[in-house]
This record gives sequence, C-alpha cells and structure tokens, in this order.
Amino acid sequence: MTTNAKSFDEMIRPDGSVTPPYAAYDAWFKCQDPARLESKAEEAEAFFRRTGITFNVYGQSEAQERLIPFDLVPRILSHREWAKLSKGIDQRVRAINAFIWDIYNRQEILRAGRVPKELIAHNEAFVPQMMGFTPPGKVYTHIVGTDIVRTGEGDFFVLEDNARTPSGVSYMLENRETMLQMFPELFSQIRVQPVSDYPKNLRRSLSACAPQACSGKPTVAVLTPGIHNSAYFEHSFLADQMGAELVEGHDLRVVDGRIAMRTTKGYRVIDVLYRRIDDDFLDPLSFNPDSMLGVPGIMDVYRAGGITIANAPGAGIADDKAIYSYMPEIVEFYTGEKAILKNVETHRCAEPEALQYVLDNLAELVVKEVHGSGGYGMLVGPAASKKEIADFRKKLEARPGNYIAQPTLSLSTVPIFVDQGLAPRHVDLRPFVLVSPQGVNITPGGLTRVALTEGSLVVNSSQGGGTKDTWVLED
Repeated sequence: MTTNAKSFDEMIRPDGSVTPPYAAYDAWFKCQDPARLESKAEEAEAFFRRTGITFNVYGQSEAQERLIPFDLVPRILSHREWAKLSKGIDQRVRAINAFIWDIYNRQEILRAGRVPKELIAHNEAFVPQMMGFTPPGKVYTHIVGTDIVRTGEGDFFVLEDNARTPSGVSYMLENRETMLQMFPELFSQIRVQPVSDYPKNLRRSLSACAPQACSGKPTVAVLTPGIHNSAYFEHSFLADQMGAELVEGHDLRVVDGRIAMRTTKGYRVIDVLYRRIDDDFLDPLSFNPDSMLGVPGIMDVYRAGGITIANAPGAGIADDKAIYSYMPEIVEFYTGEKAILKNVETHRCAEPEALQYVLDNLAELVVKEVHGSGGYGMLVGPAASKKEIADFRKKLEARPGNYIAQPTLSLSTVPIFVDQGLAPRHVDLRPFVLVSPQGVNITPGGLTRVALTEGSLVVNSSQGGGTKDTWVLED
C-alpha cells in the first residue's frame, strides 16, 4: 500500500508500520485471499442494489438513482480517539441547541455583540414564526449530523453542522449490517462498539420530546416528500426500523386541534412528527403557499402544544456557514468553556478585507455558499480550472455575503480496497447525535464518506463519493 506523504494516514505511519487501531485488522487482511475479497466486494454491491440503497446524483446527464459505492475496508478509531471526539461533539451540540433557543427568545448573544444581528435578521434560515416559542423539552435539534475531518494524530476539525434534516444514518446502519454478514469472523476477533440500537434510541429520544397534549405512549411518524426524493430509502428505512408510520403531507390533516394521519380505521393522532422536508414546505399557511408536501395548519397546532416537530422549524439557522464561523464564540458563550473541537479557519466574504483576501487567493481556497449543502455551489480552488475560477470570481463579487472561504485542508486518508490491494483515499466523518430532555446520545462511529478518486477531496455521495463502515473499538 502506498501512502500520501502530504496527508496523515490513519492506518500506515510514515515509517511503514501500522497504527494500533488497525493492527488486528491488518493481521487479518494479510491472511486473506484477494480473490475472496474481490468476490465479497461484488457481493456487497449486489446486496445494496437488491435492498434498494440508492441516492440521486444531481447535475449529471442521466440524473437518475445510483448506488452509493461501498468500500469493504472499515475506518477504525480507537476508544481513546472516540472519547475525545464524542466529548467535543456533546459540548458543541448542547451549545447549538442553547443558541437556537436564545435566537428565538431572549437573543442575549446578539445583545452581547458576540454574533452580529444582521447575520440573523437577514438570514433565510431564520423563521420568525418561532419567535417566543419553546418546543417540548426545549429541544430544537433532535437529530444532528456533525461533519468532522482529521488532519493529524489528534487534530480533528468540525467542517460543518447539520441541524436541519441530516441524512445518511441508514447507510451507517446498512454498512455495518453488510460487514457483519460478509465477515462475521472479524467481529469475533475485534471488539467493535455496536451501532444497531440507533433506531431504538431514535424512537426513545423522539418519544421523550412528546408534546403537552400527548396522553399515553407517544405515536411517532416520519414525514417524507415521497418516493421521488433522493433520500426516500432512508425515510422508509428509519420508519420501518423504528416501528413508526411513514406518511406524506396528503395523509395528514388537523383534527380537533391535533395532527392526525389517515389509516384504514379512520384518522389517528400523531404526537411526534420526524419531518424530512424543509421548513419552507412544511405548512402552506405559514410558509410557501404553493407547497403540496406539508400540512396546512401544522404550525398553529405546533405552537399550541399539539404536536412535536423534529427537527424544530428554524433549527437550520445553525447550519448557516457564516454562523459556523462564530461557533467558537457560541460554544464559549453558552457553556463557559473553550470549544473542544476546533473550527476550520473561515473567511467571511461579507467583510471587505476577507473578500479581498479570498479574491486574491481563489486558486488555493475552498469557497462555499453559506446555505449550500451536498457539495453543490462550491469552488475547490486547487482542483478548479482557470475558467471555473474566473466564473466563480464573478459570482463572488456579485454576492459576497453569500459565501465563506476556507483553506484547503489536507484531509486524513484511510485505505480502500482496489485491484492492487489497499490504497489511501481522503475521508470525512458524520457522527449522528440524538438530543432529548434526558441528554445527548452519540452513536459510536457514524458515516465515513470517502473520495474514491485518487487525490480527490470531495467525499459527498451526491458528488460521486462512497461510504465505508466506521468502527469504534471497545476499550
């Protein structure tokens, strides 16, 4: 296996020795017949195709559902590494939830001048209808996906926060299930922390946030835009795994001040709605009047305590990449502690000096839209052509406040299985976090996304990246 001298490799040290987390796996791998592994890779692809684990890759000529490539070499983290990471994630998620409550209530952080008022007032993710309202249990971010990258032995950075409708957890679960089926002997030799209880924990966490009007065991449902949505597989998968109903907007209506779903025995009240549609489409009476995906009147029922919506409308304010640049201050403001997990250095293009720096160094920077996601609408300077940089320069000069810029990080690499054996590829990590009045629950591991093209830093599934199982070792 070759290593990338410029990047930290999580398996192979510069001297060629294997790092401790990978030692047992490396010993197993060296005893394997390459033909068997190749056969297992094909078997995994067939399993994913048969199960229907697909994702829409937009912007391509075919624009059709495609398989997310799965790599059969796990990404392995030691118990000690995970302990540090999870402590930092817990701190950050608690701060984000406190920040969102403050923004929609007292706005103390704005009065203290720690975050500029205009970043909130002119933010398209800000939902005025949430002002003065506190959701059940004071929880806004019931499900959070925190994207983390690594650049060295103990150097972890948060790349972005996903507090709106984070996706990908079904791939984390199916990746593990696939590995258990293909290599059961590995899990008897290496003690790996389980992830299979996520659906049970998700249901328990959502039920703990039931509204005041709920009596008895809470009824939970998952709201999907429908089969044409790129993440529909995940919506149906999670509903099935939780034992919850999968519903669309036309299945729901307001009945006696509650939200009820259509069943074969009439309408049944829902207590907690795990929605997988954006704020704008949630209620045509409160947001986009043309929306056919949401439920007319659901915001009134919500504010009256008749239902819990997860994640809360307006939680997406924390996803904003300009807000992200203030996260060290936000964490300190609400926890009284320095942030355990560092931010990536961020230049706010709305500020004239920062804009000039970015324009002068476009070829070396990564530039992102403040509301962008999925790898769309961004410029990776080192990988862009002169024409792409020139075109992006015009967009940046026209709407500087719409962008932030960051240095190109040398993301860590982990091995993937190729014809020649193992080869390093860049990765990131999305751990999944559940928040309830009982506390914060972090699944040990998460979704590792991998750039399958040699040298590429773009790991997004929507941009052709792949995924792999993430192992957190038992102590």
